[in-house]
Amino acid sequence: MKVLLLGSGGREHAIAWKLAQSPKLDKLYIAPGNAGMASVGEIVNISVNDFPAIAGFIFEKGIELVIVGPEDPLVNGVRNYLEADERLQGLMIVGPGKDGAILEGSKDFAKEFMFRHGIPTAKYVTVTPQNIDEGVDFLKSVQPPYVLKADGLAAGKGVLILDNLDEAIQELNSMLGGKFGKASARVVIEECLKGIEISVFAITDGINYRILGSAKDYKRIGENDEGLNTGGMGAVSPVPFADEEFNKRVEERVVRPTIEGFKKDGIDYKGFVFFGLMNDNGNPQVIEYNVRMGDPETEVVMPRLKSDLLDIMVATAKGELDKVPFEMDERTCTTVMMVSGGYPGDYEKGKVITGCDEVEESIPFHAGTKFNDRGEVVTNGGRVIAVSSFGQSMQEALAKSYANVAKISFEGAYYRRDIGKDLLKYCK
Repeated sequence: MKVLLLGSGGREHAIAWKLAQSPKLDKLYIAPGNAGMASVGEIVNISVNDFPAIAGFIFEKGIELVIVGPEDPLVNGVRNYLEADERLQGLMIVGPGKDGAILEGSKDFAKEFMFRHGIPTAKYVTVTPQNIDEGVDFLKSVQPPYVLKADGLAAGKGVLILDNLDEAIQELNSMLGGKFGKASARVVIEECLKGIEISVFAITDGINYRILGSAKDYKRIGENDEGLNTGGMGAVSPVPFADEEFNKRVEERVVRPTIEGFKKDGIDYKGFVFFGLMNDNGNPQVIEYNVRMGDPETEVVMPRLKSDLLDIMVATAKGELDKVPFEMDERTCTTVMMVSGGYPGDYEKGKVITGCDEVEESIPFHAGTKFNDRGEVVTNGGRVIAVSSFGQSMQEALAKSYANVAKISFEGAYYRRDIGKDLLKYCK
């Protein structure tokens, strides 16, 4: 089978790495890809949002299956575009259409969806310049910290958590005034949930679903969860505190009602669903939905998938997810993200990366890399390489990841040394 994977980050490298293990894969194309993905597929220089070029490439190469990695093309309607192309009849696509992708594309839509289908989440109000007084009153009615979210996609930067009421009101005005561009033309203000965060992943064909397990990622740049937010500095899967009872509650109260909600709302959803949750004393509350896998969580979830990913993708596209084998590895997988110096602020690109060929017992998933004119692998983003490892325990897996991170180097490289430290108290 000929497959096209859209994306260029660590998430897509992990998906490509798993797809490449399938004996049924004839050819894997990745657009636009990165340097690491060149070892598992053919890199194609096409932007994920260049829909005409994508459609033309699919037709030219006889692609049978398209898998969409990032959220931007999903929210922008890549599925709808490809389905409308008469040349591409019979093309299988994993990733929701616009009517499903808006679950991530609009925080307001997601909150309405959750309330409509009885899915536990924080109370909220959606604010525009026309009802800003209502937003101020809501802020005054809840306890700090105050949570303000840009309604639309803001490249992971549209969420503010503030302790001071006056500052929250000031930032609300700033967001509505264009701080995050069109993304914050509307702002969702939420009551802050208490507990510890966890992500759960599922895949659905619109009727059936499979749960890919849990993961915890680490967003802050600094150790002890200090400093600015990033796209993610590391992850652990499964999460030690997510016991059988908690996982059962997640499925019954969150996952199943979400999939049922798609059906009730007439949304033909075929793809991944990311549930960003808060564990509130054993009770899951939904913080957010994403309509794709997380990053760097994919770098710890995909290695744990023991079943053939290509079989699962085809079954998802065909509405036959209940007919394929599905098994997850019970071992722990951890990843540590190496980032460019200065990230998430200003950073330089083009730094030569060495040592990846010395990695043993770990998988280096490339996130922001490319080949330079001399054929060397160089940095091409803030998050550069995620080093993933298995262990019979979280501690064993982390020891392997850190041992191999030490073998990889590039100028200005930085990584957190405390991934998983907060979870040790839950480990046996």
